[in-house]
Amino acid sequence: MVPVPLQFGVDAWLGTLVGILFTLFLFTIGLVGVLLIGKLLLLPSVERALGSKEFDDAVQSLGTSVANAVIWVAAIAIGFTIAGYGAFLSAFAVFGGAIALAIGFAAQDLLGNFVAGIFILKDKPFEVGDWIEWDGNAGRVEDIDLRVSRVRTFDNERITVPNGDLANNAVTNPVAYETLRQKFVFGIGYDDDIAAATDIIVEQAEAHPDILEDPAPSVRLVELGDSDVGLQARWWIADPDRGDFVKVRSEYVTDVKEAFDEAGIDIPYVHRQLTGSVEVIESVAADE
Repeated sequence: MVPVPLQFGVDAWLGTLVGILFTLFLFTIGLVGVLLIGKLLLLPSVERALGSKEFDDAVQSLGTSVANAVIWVAAIAIGFTIAGYGAFLSAFAVFGGAIALAIGFAAQDLLGNFVAGIFILKDKPFEVGDWIEWDGNAGRVEDIDLRVSRVRTFDNERITVPNGDLANNAVTNPVAYETLRQKFVFGIGYDDDIAAATDIIVEQAEAHPDILEDPAPSVRLVELGDSDVGLQARWWIADPDRGDFVKVRSEYVTDVKEAFDEAGIDIPYVHRQLTGSVEVIESVAADE
């Protein structure tokens, strides 16, 4: 066996160490360089762009976090490439893509709600504090998260709604504007004076302090029912709120009902009258 000179072993070890250090140096140069460029140029640009669009704070925070994650991924990838590990990085990317695809299929509903939350925060079909109606439900929005929204019903119950349900279905926001029109159908008898009833409906609306004068309240004949003539009252309120909506409606309908009673105007109810003859068959028990 031929002995290996000590000097040769030391040189090999030093060469390996120098190679490792040089590789680490190249990786560090690529990593730090991309991080500096991203942190000093890309990240501030994203923050300014999101701020100029007046996005919600949650959307701005999410956008900044995503941009920061992209910068780190790009920095690590470029660091590995400069260090000579491009083939390893490609294999890892393929493996990571397969994992991400599998996770995406398993959590598609979760991801769908997450994306829907982003669009809700961006488009603002409703905001925290708004009264909304959707799919037979109604309540006041308490919180909008990236995955779910929390709504307090008017019975003081909390509904946790996946954002996908709110983004993919029709949502009514009665308080989106500064005014809200309300409607109610008053039924009067066929023998009652339509013009007199119309005057009473309008006068009571004009007398109510919370009903707007402009647009003015109005009345339309909308139906001829089985037992009544339907007069639909239309009136407007300002700064609509669920409490105001119910309060004004109740007070106004009560005022009209009392005025109808004083004027002798009937509010008929549906009734049925049976006509014809009934045959009665008597059964006589025979004595045995």
